[in-house]
Amino acid sequence: MTDYQKMYQEKLATAEELSARIGDGWVIGTDAAAACPAALLTALAGRARQDAVKGVKIQTLLDVYPLEFYADQSLYGRITGLSWFSSSGARKAINGGWADYIPNYYRDTPAHILNNYDYDLFCAEVSPMDKHGYFSLGTVSSYSAAMIAKAKHIFVEVNDRQPRAVCGAQLHISQVDGILEYSHELPVLPAAKLDEISVTIGNLIAEQIPDGACIQLGIGAIPDATGMALKAKHDLGIHTEMFTDSMVELIECGAVNNSKKQIHRGQSVTTFAFGSQRIYDYVDDNPAIAILPVDYVNDPAVICRNDNMISINAALEVDLWGQACAESVGPSHMSGSGGQIDFVRGACQSRGGKSFIAFPSTAKGGTISKIKSILTPGAICTTSKNDVDYIVTEYGLAHLRGESLSSRAKQLIAIAHPDFRDELRFEAKKRGMLI
Repeated sequence: MTDYQKMYQEKLATAEELSARIGDGWVIGTDAAAACPAALLTALAGRARQDAVKGVKIQTLLDVYPLEFYADQSLYGRITGLSWFSSSGARKAINGGWADYIPNYYRDTPAHILNNYDYDLFCAEVSPMDKHGYFSLGTVSSYSAAMIAKAKHIFVEVNDRQPRAVCGAQLHISQVDGILEYSHELPVLPAAKLDEISVTIGNLIAEQIPDGACIQLGIGAIPDATGMALKAKHDLGIHTEMFTDSMVELIECGAVNNSKKQIHRGQSVTTFAFGSQRIYDYVDDNPAIAILPVDYVNDPAVICRNDNMISINAALEVDLWGQACAESVGPSHMSGSGGQIDFVRGACQSRGGKSFIAFPSTAKGGTISKIKSILTPGAICTTSKNDVDYIVTEYGLAHLRGESLSSRAKQLIAIAHPDFRDELRFEAKKRGMLI
């Protein structure tokens, strides 16, 4: 019988020892959110500051740790970050010009990895090894399997507080070249503040969701408010990109039981989980949650197999054609396309499905309308006019899919903030949009 504990001890090292094995020009891959090996990358940044390593490139997605190569411009050229989808650290560095961004649909990331990249190292935070020699990749499956397939070396950071996902990505010790141990609390996403506008929008969307529907919720106050408004529903299911706190709430109150789903009946399906400790406790050793690769979870052809699929996401602004920008403020980078369009298309192809893009009608204290005659110059269209279904603000719902340009403009003006409706109507008439 193979002695996995002996193998483990032979591969065990400190963060500094493992970082010293990383050479100049290495390409390093990491996966999303809490899968990122913070101790190893901190040690590597320390080496870079001492000019002990240069030309390293590190790919990240949803950077939830304060990664030094994003925070410190002086590391540029020694360590350069490349983001598949940005949080605050990568956003600052990309806009500052000392980090890079890879445009993509989240579902396509594994294919891009397999076709376009080679990795000297894949590294991830994992749960402790089981008796069979397997590490769980915890809260994330995402694109890890693709990076593992393309990596020359694999290092793992073992955290005894990382949950063990029994229906998620696994990595065997025979595949691992180096191990470090780092016990720490997982990063948490602060709870969104549910104001009156968010609650109003959440209630408007919840009214459109039937019992037995299958839901996907994004991040933020409006998806959370929608989740709270769904607590009176019955037999809901979950097929989502990100597993959130509001979903745990819906499961524990009995609104979600996954009994009506056409695929993965009895299970909540996601590609990663991120939020509070409550989420991590729920994921641990729980066969009722399947954390699966993103090229499966976010495939519209898979999403639409569930009837009454409901997708709820956000946008920064929408124009009168229905084009939705969810990833930039003008030309300034904010995040990425992520999986929004994956779920918009999947929901719209589902029997009885609906897609909602929701946001408050104004920004900056009511001084800016988020419904615009045209998108702000430089703004990136995330969801196209041909894909958009419902747009929602606190003033109501606009159903755009299959509607004419004139109908779209009239509906969107009707749900804009009253202070901006005359201006929008004037611009629409000037452009011949109101027939």
